[in-house]
Amino acid sequence: MPLGVSRIEKICNFAIFVPEASDIKLNIFDSDSEQEIFTYQYCPEINKTGTIWHMAIGGLPDRFLYTYQISGISKPSEGILFFPEHHLIDPYAKSIHGLEKWGRDPEDPTKRIFNEYIESKFDWQGDLPLQTPWNQLIIYELHTRGFTQKAPIKHPGTFSGLIEQIDYLKELGITAIELLPIHEFDEADCPFFNPETGEQLLSTWGYSSINFFALRSAFAADSKKRHVIDEFKEMVKQFHRAGIEVIIDVVFNHSAERDHTGPVFNYKGIANSTYYILDQAGDYFNFSGCGNTLNCNHPVVAQMILEALRYWVVEMHVDGFRFDLASIMTRDQQGNVLSNPPVVEIIAKDPVLANTKIIAEAWDAVGLYQVGDFPAHQRWAEWNGKYRDILRRFCIGTTGLTGEVASRLSGSEDMYQASGRKPYHSINFITAHDGFPMMDLVSYNEKHNMANGENNRDGGNDNFSYNFGVEGPTDNSEIIHQRKKQIFNYITLLMISQGTPMILAGDEFGRSQGGNNNVCFQDNELFWLDWNLLEPNRDIFNYWKHIIQFRKKHPVLHRENYFTGKIIQATGSPDISWHNRRLNQPEFGHTNSTLAFLIDGCSVLGKVDDHLYVIVNFSKEDLDFEIPIAGPDNPWLKIIDTSAPEPYFKIPSIVEKTSVSVTFSIQIFQQKAMK
Repeated sequence: MPLGVSRIEKICNFAIFVPEASDIKLNIFDSDSEQEIFTYQYCPEINKTGTIWHMAIGGLPDRFLYTYQISGISKPSEGILFFPEHHLIDPYAKSIHGLEKWGRDPEDPTKRIFNEYIESKFDWQGDLPLQTPWNQLIIYELHTRGFTQKAPIKHPGTFSGLIEQIDYLKELGITAIELLPIHEFDEADCPFFNPETGEQLLSTWGYSSINFFALRSAFAADSKKRHVIDEFKEMVKQFHRAGIEVIIDVVFNHSAERDHTGPVFNYKGIANSTYYILDQAGDYFNFSGCGNTLNCNHPVVAQMILEALRYWVVEMHVDGFRFDLASIMTRDQQGNVLSNPPVVEIIAKDPVLANTKIIAEAWDAVGLYQVGDFPAHQRWAEWNGKYRDILRRFCIGTTGLTGEVASRLSGSEDMYQASGRKPYHSINFITAHDGFPMMDLVSYNEKHNMANGENNRDGGNDNFSYNFGVEGPTDNSEIIHQRKKQIFNYITLLMISQGTPMILAGDEFGRSQGGNNNVCFQDNELFWLDWNLLEPNRDIFNYWKHIIQFRKKHPVLHRENYFTGKIIQATGSPDISWHNRRLNQPEFGHTNSTLAFLIDGCSVLGKVDDHLYVIVNFSKEDLDFEIPIAGPDNPWLKIIDTSAPEPYFKIPSIVEKTSVSVTFSIQIFQQKAMK
């Protein structure tokens, strides 16, 4: 131990867990020429402790390549498989050689891929974790290649390219980036073809992991002159200097090896029955929808997951993790759902990970949906899919939702308080990488996924979108105005909700996917951000920037604790009160699509903020709403109106009437809190 390659002075120890093998060969190659320079045949009597095969070798250079070849008796009905002709990837390899070029040739899936050992001598220059408080997080979800590929920068599609975009992200106001998978993955892992050109599509998003320690080498600006590990570390260091945390998307639910028809990279040929959940016939359970399911609660696999997470925190300085299809981590070795899954608890209570953010996508691909019910230690946050769906429905005028909308806006207490979690454990989002971006949410009633090669069968059907009369792009100025107003509505509700907001990259300037709601296999303009849209949609960007700053300035919008409804002694008012067209008459459960609420400015302990009164009308009627009475010395100021040509008011307008008119929009008023 430890597994993988570890170096002490001039000695390298190679250790790998292989429970059923009869023979293992270690091959060492030159890092530049890829020529074999050394081969060692393991001796079970000497080089094996328990089920760990190990060998210490001296005299190796600071950088070299290596592979394993493993032999044994295959027993497919028991899930035991061996592929002695394959050169296998070490599950603990920190770097992989041979995938530096983006777009691995799917016609040559057996092209030699090597483990690489290289020592990083990076100078962190005192970099420390930011440990940004949860309630101050504003997450920006992006894909390294998709975000930068068409950006006006020197190093598109790379970690260096992300560094070049830091000033842009600082201007927007986000406090954390969440990177789609940056582990080494197989972009050739796609069975579909472009229906027009016949070209095989690429698995662009990166949810086809080959290894959970190694970085995607194709994301390096120059993988030879400047190694990808140091480039990633430099990126993290620069984001930290800018006050921005780095969260990475991890895929501990399946691998790129798919089912019995898929390629062999490592786990299949090393310990197939350990790493994957298999049925009694030795076939793969497919709870991931991708051919196989990682056996997360097996002790060996759980240990690998924990050590990978520790590596990213200790060695790479990342600040947190978003766990893709995290509900798979709640299944036992037969696929049954556990009430107290060990790996979930281990991650939450590990002392090394104690200050990192951990976020669950609390569902899997076969219907296990645990949003609000993830078997959680108090540290686990969740992507709140219920928030997304209910807000989308409400914003297109669906009636009878006001009670649940109020719960989502106030931090989803009904979902999280019982497990001891806080409002900020709800990761609120309207859009994410999976589905329509915000511009398409207001431009398409239906998905348009023909380019994905699945005859429009893929992608979700419940988008809760509305095109305002025309499917797709239009020159109609009134429809364009209505669409932008709806975008402002989405943005506003997201940013005034209790919880942690997450923004999808490109939504801040109206990025579109042409109505395609599943671009995971599109390595082209459908997926890449079109930065030419920034100037034409500068009003959308400016509104995002304004309302992010507005949220930051008002602690009542990012509370650490739930509202109680109790009277605040300083003001004689409850911390939050619910209304509708008439004061103190919220009309929960009625067939309406309107809502109003008042947040008391003294509702955050030790802080005095402004009172905020919010009116929401998603009916198509022009309706009058009462507003609370204010004296002449402390009037209500209207600060946001999503129906206005410029939705926020640089000079707030004084409200002198006792009611205001609102049409399919949101208005926000503020008043100084007077103790």
